[in-house]
Amino acid sequence: MNLENFDLPLISDEEDKTSIIKNRIRKNYRHVRKWAKRTLTNCFRIYDRDIKEYPLAIDYYDGRFCVQFFSYDRESDDPRPELKEEIDQALTSIFKAPLSAIFWRSRVKRKKIEQYEKIDNQEDFFSVLEYGVKFKVNLNDYLDTGLFLDHRQTRQIVADLCKGKSLLNLFAYTCSFSVQAAFKGASMTKSVDMSNTYTDWGRDNFLLNNLSTQNNKIIRADCLKFLSEEVYTGHKYDIIVIDPPTISRSKKMDDLFDVQKDYPFLINQALKLLAPQGLIFFSTNSRRFIFEEASLPPCMAKEISYKTFPIDFHNKKIHRCWQISSK
Repeated sequence: MNLENFDLPLISDEEDKTSIIKNRIRKNYRHVRKWAKRTLTNCFRIYDRDIKEYPLAIDYYDGRFCVQFFSYDRESDDPRPELKEEIDQALTSIFKAPLSAIFWRSRVKRKKIEQYEKIDNQEDFFSVLEYGVKFKVNLNDYLDTGLFLDHRQTRQIVADLCKGKSLLNLFAYTCSFSVQAAFKGASMTKSVDMSNTYTDWGRDNFLLNNLSTQNNKIIRADCLKFLSEEVYTGHKYDIIVIDPPTISRSKKMDDLFDVQKDYPFLINQALKLLAPQGLIFFSTNSRRFIFEEASLPPCMAKEISYKTFPIDFHNKKIHRCWQISSK
């Protein structure tokens, strides 16, 4: 991928009086494209459940599209055929893209625990750019793509603080926080996740950007067990990122993980690992999450969610984020 020739496709500004959804997608893309071109980013959201009749999120990945259908009908996981046909037609018409470039997903409330579940085995990986940094994604094989676009701004906030500093990234998934931090000059990063698939994926993301894994360690471990052991090592970190799933029932864990139940332990242990003047960034996408500072040891915590919403996300309930430091 040649950054010198980086560009994003131009589309017609001619409205279609017969399709409200096509006009909204076109308008959103034209608005975000200006920012994306300036920031060397070719993966972003072009529709975010803006219209009630279209309960979808549509993400653009360098000419491919991930369409997420949000089902609230427990009897039906899939979109109506006419809705799917309308969206397929809109995307192929606006972007001159083939149908093979459109990938559908269903998001069903009862499937929250299936966040990283594998759903196919086509191994169709390709790379995209976020602020000039390359990330490996897959729109075929997993419920999630390998890059959480809603945390793009949070990654930049963290990375900008990391020059010459150390980062501990817990529940690292494919290590995107760590890769952005290393790219911005972090002295070292350590990424912890319990999945072999995603730790390998994270290693690929470092290599994609010619970043050595020698100073950017990737550890496969249960984050709760890792924290319990790490506090005895004497290691300290300038920045700690904690972005856990809402619920996890992995066979590799002894107990069910629930962010509401387990967040005090996570933050308490992280505070013990924090260097002087260090910062913890804690985030969750749980809509029902309640943050109670009284359940934590003495610390300073402030919610910074409003700073972390990307330009292309219209739903401001996508996640919440806190910045925490020792008193």
